[in-house]
Amino acid sequence: MALRMWASSTANALKLSSASKPHLSSTFSLSKSFSTVLDGLKYATSHEWVKHEGPVATIGITDHAQDHLGEVVFVDLPETGVSVSGGSSFGAVESVKASSDINSPISGEIVEVNSSLKGKPGLINTSPYEEGWMIKVKPSNPSELESLLGPKEYTKLCDEENAAH
Repeated sequence: MALRMWASSTANALKLSSASKPHLSSTFSLSKSFSTVLDGLKYATSHEWVKHEGPVATIGITDHAQDHLGEVVFVDLPETGVSVSGGSSFGAVESVKASSDINSPISGEIVEVNSSLKGKPGLINTSPYEEGWMIKVKPSNPSELESLLGPKEYTKLCDEENAAH
């Protein structure tokens, strides 16, 4: 509680808000839990994100998910060429706190796996939306993206989960 009060007062003192910094609002937003949620991505309720660009969709776990997991120490990912189904597990993340399955938000064929995570699983903690991506998929049913959450809906989900804890 003290940390939230300090963070809130610091943010107010620094005048940090998406309203006072319109150029930031298109890049990211912060939920009350201080997890970063990026605009331009789609989110699953199981805390994976999808960035769909052209014929490929990049998938990883959200900042909110990595924050709850703690320090990631191992990542188990599939090989390229494997098919994934929306809502089904494609791998696992192990942290100092827990082990968790990773679900694919969409169906398709894996065309690339982030091999950097084998030697540096902590990239998921330090850069969940950039260097910590997990797989790239050629979607077999791009309409599945429409059922995923946008940034505002995902932020609301995270805030509701945090309030319940």
